[in-house]
Amino acid sequence: MLRFINYDIVFQEIPNEVTLALNISNCPNRCEGCHSPYLMEDAGTILNENSLAGLLERYGNAVTCVCFMGGDSSPQDVGQLAAFLQQNYSVKTGWYSGKNNIPDDCSIDCFNYIKLGPYIKRLGGLKSATTNQRFYRVENGNMIDITKNFFSILN
Repeated sequence: MLRFINYDIVFQEIPNEVTLALNISNCPNRCEGCHSPYLMEDAGTILNENSLAGLLERYGNAVTCVCFMGGDSSPQDVGQLAAFLQQNYSVKTGWYSGKNNIPDDCSIDCFNYIKLGPYIKRLGGLKSATTNQRFYRVENGNMIDITKNFFSILN
């Protein structure tokens, strides 16, 4: 079961999108220097189709994308919620995972964007040219690395 601690409307997490970013708790990655260590706790509001629908109804057409910030403890649930969004709403979907790879039993077809890679302090986050993290656009079942485009938007 997924839980989220908070959410915000953001403009930099997914380039060229007005994004409802959901900060999901129970992160198993434990990255050194994590900017959100409070997300390591298993706490917050249950994230399911009803709570997600409620958030989207609150913001209407102002949101063009929903991004799951975490969810690595339950990637299948993240995928199911992304599929629900694509079937029922006119929004794009994104997922920020701290893992290096998508789990074998998790489909990328319900996502438009995926960020992969743990935070490694000495390499920096997505806006660092030395980052290990990768930002992908998903098209026709393929992950296209657009990390360099992301740098230019943020800098």
